[in-house]
Amino acid sequence: MDDDTRLPGLPAPPPPGAAALPPGTYDGRLVLVTGGGTGLGKAIAAEFARLGADLVIASRGEEHLRSAREELARLGTRVTATSCDIRDPDRITALFDACPLPDVLVNNAAANFPVPAEDMSPGAWRAVVDITLTGTFLMTREFGRRHLAAGTPGSIINVGASYAWTGGPGYAHSAAAKAGVRNLVETLAVEWGPYGIQVNGLVPGLMPHEDMTPDIRDNLERAAVERSGPERAADQDRRQPALRVGAPRELGWAATFLASPYARFITGHTLVVDGANWQRRALVGPPVVPVRDQMGRGPFTG
Repeated sequence: MDDDTRLPGLPAPPPPGAAALPPGTYDGRLVLVTGGGTGLGKAIAAEFARLGADLVIASRGEEHLRSAREELARLGTRVTATSCDIRDPDRITALFDACPLPDVLVNNAAANFPVPAEDMSPGAWRAVVDITLTGTFLMTREFGRRHLAAGTPGSIINVGASYAWTGGPGYAHSAAAKAGVRNLVETLAVEWGPYGIQVNGLVPGLMPHEDMTPDIRDNLERAAVERSGPERAADQDRRQPALRVGAPRELGWAATFLASPYARFITGHTLVVDGANWQRRALVGPPVVPVRDQMGRGPFTG
C-alpha cells in the first residue's frame, strides 16, 4: 500500500516517566543490568529506577558508565557502575562479591555485527558467542548459585532476539547464540523454579537508540536520506505492522513487569516486544537477495 496514512497503527506509548506498576514496586530491591551503560540496557535500568530499585550497571566500556550513572542517579536511586567483561568468570565473581546480592539480573550485554557465514573467521564466531551466550550463562550461573546457597528467590531476564526462532542470514553467530540464550530461559526456569528463581526472556523490536549496531544505524540513515519531507521520518514506521517503531521505555516497562510480584507465575517465557514485526509474512514473498549482495560484497573467492 503506497498511502497508508489513513491507517492508525498501534497507539503511541505513554510519555517518558510514566509507569505501569505502582510506585515503589522495587523499593529496597537491587537490580543488576549488564550492558547497562547505553541503549536498551540503560532504558531498562531507568524503568526499574523509577519504581524504586537501586541499580548496578555493568559494561565493558568504562567511558559509558560515568555518564549513565549520573543520568540514572538523577531518577533518585543509588547507582553503582562497574566495568566487567562477562566472558571472564573471575571478573563476574568479583562483581558479585563487591555488591549485595541482586534481586534481579538483566542479561542485556551482547555482541553483534553482520557478516556472511563463509567470510566469518573463527575469532569472529567466538567473539559473539562468548559474549552473547557464554557470558549470559556465566552471569546467570553466578546469580543462581548465590541465591540457591542463600535460599532466596530471584528473577532473571535474558534479552534475546527474534531470529532465535527464525534464523538470521548475515548473523549466523548471533542467531545461534541467541537461540542458546532462549533455550537457557526454558531450561533453567524448570531447574530453578522449585527454589523460587524465575527465568524469562525479553525480545526487543526496532527501538532506535544511541547504541544501535552500525548496520542498523546505517540502514536507518540510508532510508532517511532516500526520502524527503514528512515521509522521511515515517519510513521505518511504514515497515512495521504497528506502523511505528518502538520506544526503548516500552522494553523497560516489559522488563519491570516480568520481574515484579505481579508476574510470579510467569517463568520460562520469552516476551517479544516488537509490534508483531517478526511474525509478518507477505502473501507473495519478495525476490531473494543474497546476503553478500545486501552487504555490497563481491563473489566469494575463498
